[in-house]
Amino acid sequence: MAFFDLPLEELRRYQPVLSEPADFDAFWAATLEQARSHPLDARFEAVDFGLRTVTTYDVTFNGYAGQLIKGWLLLPANAEEPLPLVVEYAGYGGGRGFPTEWLLWSSAGFAHLVMDTRGQGSVWRQGDTPDVAEGSSPHSPGFMTLGVLSPETYYYRRVFVDAVRAVQAGRSFPLVDAGRVAVTGGSQGGGISLAVAGLLPEIAVCMADVPYLCHYQRAIEITPAGPYQEIAQFCQVHRHRTEQVFKTLAYFDNVFFAPRIRARCLFSVALMDEICPPSTIFAVYNRITAPKEMRIYTYNHHEGGGAHHDLEKIRFLSAVWGNHTPRD
Repeated sequence: MAFFDLPLEELRRYQPVLSEPADFDAFWAATLEQARSHPLDARFEAVDFGLRTVTTYDVTFNGYAGQLIKGWLLLPANAEEPLPLVVEYAGYGGGRGFPTEWLLWSSAGFAHLVMDTRGQGSVWRQGDTPDVAEGSSPHSPGFMTLGVLSPETYYYRRVFVDAVRAVQAGRSFPLVDAGRVAVTGGSQGGGISLAVAGLLPEIAVCMADVPYLCHYQRAIEITPAGPYQEIAQFCQVHRHRTEQVFKTLAYFDNVFFAPRIRARCLFSVALMDEICPPSTIFAVYNRITAPKEMRIYTYNHHEGGGAHHDLEKIRFLSAVWGNHTPRD
């Protein structure tokens, strides 16, 4: 696909006028208060995957409604002092997989917690956490319209709570410096990272790679690609529910979490990305008032910066926390 979105000079100033739910903060305050009624009960079981330079733990903690969520915690094998923590969330359809798939951050000297995404992990990387749905109603295949007729029952309410609790679980580990926490992920994982940074002001760094879950309505209207098109498909069939759907989605759209983010942010965007269109990402980035940087990959699609951007992220954290800086 060639360029299909706004020119870069327009993207840099793109700030659509949008209607935030009047009870946005109250909804999320009540949701997180409800989550606190369940003990976190974070458990870390050492496991051996044949890795000699990395120590690996199988993680279990109580997420939304006290439901069990899985993850991995990886640390440099010689760690003796508390380390900065990177919490990572998976892209759409992926799960936690195996520890051997997540060696970047522990190899760079960080503690690294990978959260399994409830109900996913059966498309391109395996997962181990089921989703216990609430308020069951018809939905398009996938997760984008699961429970979408109400903010209380929407799928991403459960996921965002899980993601907040993942940070809390990671911070509870003895070899983690609870004052130095970064959240990151690509696509869906980037979108989850932004929401968590908006919900937890103590997050120090947010690194969102070609983030999903941004400016839903524009994405649906300008790209035929999934998974956003699950929402369009639902609205095509349930014509009388369209307004109700977008009222629900507003509580989970990162354009509204953006002004609440206090973390230092590093974004990436690919200008030929047909899955997460550039304007949807800039709509969020341009609303963030915290310190922020954007890496632009002009001729790339949804792969974004790939390994090149991994180096950018390590450099970014090195500038914040003084760890090793990679060579070119």
